[in-house]
Amino acid sequence: MRDQEPAPMDAERRLSTKEAAELLGVKPETVYAYVSRGQLSSRRVSSGRGSTFDAGEVEALARRNRRDSSGGSGSGGPGGGNPGGELSVRTRLTLIESDRYFFRGVDAVALADRHTYEEVAEWLWTGRMLPGCTFTAPAAFVSVARRAVEALPEHAAPADLLRVATVAAATADPLRFDLSEDAVLGTARTLIPTLVAALPPAGHHRRDEGPMAHRLWTRLSVHKDPDEASLRALDAALALLVDHDLAASTLAVRVAASARAHPYAAVSAGLGVIEGPLHGAASGLAHRLLQDVLEQGDAAPVIADELRAGRRVPGLGHRLYSGEDPRARALFALLEQIPRAEPALLAARDIVETTARHAPLHANVDLALAVLTVSCGMAPTAGETIFAVARTAGWIAHALEEYGERPLRMRPSGLYAGPRPPQPLPE
Repeated sequence: MRDQEPAPMDAERRLSTKEAAELLGVKPETVYAYVSRGQLSSRRVSSGRGSTFDAGEVEALARRNRRDSSGGSGSGGPGGGNPGGELSVRTRLTLIESDRYFFRGVDAVALADRHTYEEVAEWLWTGRMLPGCTFTAPAAFVSVARRAVEALPEHAAPADLLRVATVAAATADPLRFDLSEDAVLGTARTLIPTLVAALPPAGHHRRDEGPMAHRLWTRLSVHKDPDEASLRALDAALALLVDHDLAASTLAVRVAASARAHPYAAVSAGLGVIEGPLHGAASGLAHRLLQDVLEQGDAAPVIADELRAGRRVPGLGHRLYSGEDPRARALFALLEQIPRAEPALLAARDIVETTARHAPLHANVDLALAVLTVSCGMAPTAGETIFAVARTAGWIAHALEEYGERPLRMRPSGLYAGPRPPQPLPE
């Protein structure tokens, strides 16, 4: 039987620290820990001694804590005092629920189906739709970013290239410390095309005008003249990947923005996290798996090797979706319109069906990206590049949101587990 919910409080009522602690069932020190993590806001009393708290916020946090306590994993995490072990950050950008996700309340898959990557990015940034919008990179930014990227070794990873290009572009922008909304939006609209322009071409052709997907294609694919369906699939992949709530890289961006790092530095923080095999680089693992299946003509021995080595099968399952990842479903539908993608699509289906004998896992967006990159003549690392370029728009949206919050609110408290002091000085 569930505990009864308390009656709603007067939204204007302020609670003392003691009252907030009693409602939350915690110590007063924990109330201030919630404030430091951005889970509660506080206001100093006129006398300057003590703080008051919004009754509605405290009540909402109490409800979340009760829900997490009854249904959470209890594993503990960055949330510290939160019994559910999750760090919660209020955002108006992305909602994920019931195997769907939404950008500012609008179905993200429908947005990607009807609008370009640039248009979806503008929607996420401003809540306005600007049909036909394009992004332009200043020549000075492109020049310095290209020189920096060209100085890197040939084996440099996509995240390396993009991170160096971001830092180089920052040095060319003397106004990068202006964190006003208009200035940050201006940075967003120039940084993304600068990053794409800084990437070396996959063949002998490099395009620096037109839709972002068209420009990116020349950096990723050896196919010089792509068909419209392939370009549409790449553009949709970018739009689908713009944001996905508080992924690890996005949290890093918000932490940087909370410290009032400029947007280039915030994006650099995201690029530093995205390189992990459990995040942006996961599509490269799926690409290689798909290639192995295509070479052997059968998924069973390839999957068996993965399981025998104790590795999870890449491209399958997602902790936020009980069914198929909606991004994968949308991208697979577009890939079915590309004739040369059929072998990779069949191989992907074989992977899902073979693995289902061991565990009922659905395809995620990494497997769909792998089908795109394999069938369009792209390198295994191309999916990581697509992911990073797309997500840069979402990172800047989150940075913009964080700049409007109290500075340094993304400051969790450490739970010290070492020896109790005082300890003797080491010899």
